[in-house]
Amino acid sequence: MTNEKKEGAEKAPQKESQRQDGASQGGREGAKRRTRSFRHENLKRERPQLSRDQASAKGKQPAKGGASKDARRITGKGKDPRAKLRIIPLGGLDAIGKNMTALECKGDMILDDAGLMFPDDDHPGIDLILPDYTHVLENADKLRGIIITHGHEDHTGSLPYLLKDLDRTVPIYATKLTLGLIEGKFAEHKVKNAKLIEIKPGDQIKLGCFTVDFFAVNHSIPGAVGVFFQSPAGNVLHMGDFKLDQTPIDGVHTDFAALARFGEMGVDLMMSDSTNATNPNFTPSEAEVGKTLRTIISQAKGRVIIASFASHIHRMQQICDAALANGRKVVVTGRSMIQNTDIARRLGYLNIADSDLIDAYELKGIPPEKVVIMCTGSQGEPLSALARIANGEHKTIDIEQGDTVIISATPVPGNEKAVTRVINSLAKIGADVYDKSRARVHVSGHAGAEELKIVLSMVKPKAFMPVHGEATHLRAHAQLAEATGVPAENIFVMDNGDALELSAKGVERGEGVQSGIVFVDGLSVGDTSQDVLDDRSALGEQGFASVAAAVDFKRKEVVGEVQVIMRGITGGDDYYLAEEAQNALKGALRRQLSKGGGAKELRKVARDAILSLLWERTKQRPMAIVNILEV
Repeated sequence: MTNEKKEGAEKAPQKESQRQDGASQGGREGAKRRTRSFRHENLKRERPQLSRDQASAKGKQPAKGGASKDARRITGKGKDPRAKLRIIPLGGLDAIGKNMTALECKGDMILDDAGLMFPDDDHPGIDLILPDYTHVLENADKLRGIIITHGHEDHTGSLPYLLKDLDRTVPIYATKLTLGLIEGKFAEHKVKNAKLIEIKPGDQIKLGCFTVDFFAVNHSIPGAVGVFFQSPAGNVLHMGDFKLDQTPIDGVHTDFAALARFGEMGVDLMMSDSTNATNPNFTPSEAEVGKTLRTIISQAKGRVIIASFASHIHRMQQICDAALANGRKVVVTGRSMIQNTDIARRLGYLNIADSDLIDAYELKGIPPEKVVIMCTGSQGEPLSALARIANGEHKTIDIEQGDTVIISATPVPGNEKAVTRVINSLAKIGADVYDKSRARVHVSGHAGAEELKIVLSMVKPKAFMPVHGEATHLRAHAQLAEATGVPAENIFVMDNGDALELSAKGVERGEGVQSGIVFVDGLSVGDTSQDVLDDRSALGEQGFASVAAAVDFKRKEVVGEVQVIMRGITGGDDYYLAEEAQNALKGALRRQLSKGGGAKELRKVARDAILSLLWERTKQRPMAIVNILEV
């Protein structure tokens, strides 16, 4: 794998470098010695080519906030009156997840993020949910590159599936940590047709007719960026996921200087994170969580187990810092948590020495008051490390009376019941459980309404499209935009698959494209339909009745006994109910045979007969499966 250095590339913001340089030498050397938890494939990784303006500014230092001085000199060019830019959100406008937006102009297409969403109770048996990217596949020859704003799954998760379906090499642009997480994902999925290109805040690249600028934003993971797209038809600003944390733990602030500069150049359309648009306040700083964790750990008498998102690198650093401040070693458990810990340490974004990390198999020899366990399972996932610990199914970790458990996350909508089940299981064993309702053990990585208004007032976009949220969030954000001066007629609350068209005339709605969701069900991608999920739900909630009958159509009679099997039905194993069902079915089939008709008609009358009987006897409506065998 190559990692070609970009000639004249700007340095990362100084504060971030200072934090990494401040790590203990032992931790840095230990991270280098650790074996990688994923295998690198033959992916090409390089730095982007310099634009002509950047090449002439070789060696210049970045401006305050990490933005390059040469980028500051670039001004919006006059619009091509014939050019038209289409902005097509393919995901992210109906839920928190599966973010993906296509931008098209003059035969060139850029994909902005490629995420997934995790299923809830309405999707039984489903592993993952992807956006329908059929439009991208149908226009693959136009795709000039994929830009990833940060390393969270709702922005990166569909990449392996998309790359396999594209079956061609596509450049992917992201920051160092984001690429590291993507590499691990690609190794797991055996994706080889990717060209990974590292960018930094302040970089500018050319993709077809687009000029793309990257700027730093503060989020719950290092390396998050926003993106400014310049095209012959106009300029589009995508904020990415962000907040305005004034005391960020890695020293990286959202780049106000870049936002002001883009505002001066003219933002024809702004797309902004709506996740916390309904929160009327500022989002608290991540540093507040660190203070809370230190306090709880200092008061805990036994082991402390902390569940968080495996991609929340800032939170993982806070957990490690709080553990070490209280004289405790750290154990990492959960496949994704172990993998991301390895990647973040190797790249310098998670600073903890080898001597402060212990293996879960070594726990028996360590006093409980000397250990903090960092694990997956903050969403109540049944196979996660925390759920297995709570159920007594973990190989090396058991909950004991007096242990402290911290759920350092907010349940994703739909996961509340699963999280509550895990909390109750832990409490029954005797653990002291903390979640956000009891202490500030979690803060959001997304801007609240006051922060969103600050950014809108600074950028002053001509048109606005709220993204990254459910309908309630999008509409709340639209109201904020209007309150800060964006004309109501230039605010577009869209659905996935809708399109906006930007030209010299302004922004207007255009013709939409195919959209929807794609289910990942084991090895099946896109083959599972909503009908299948409805059947699964019916099976789980009401049970099923299976009917099999042999019929001689020539003689118009039922041959032998009608077989009835009932599962998940109250009284379904009752002999008399089964006998009554057999008699009712045989009678219904005989009556239909006397009237004529084929197997289709017989299946219908048999289904109606069994459902009618079961409703009368049990007041249940199970799924009915009828097989008619012709003899």
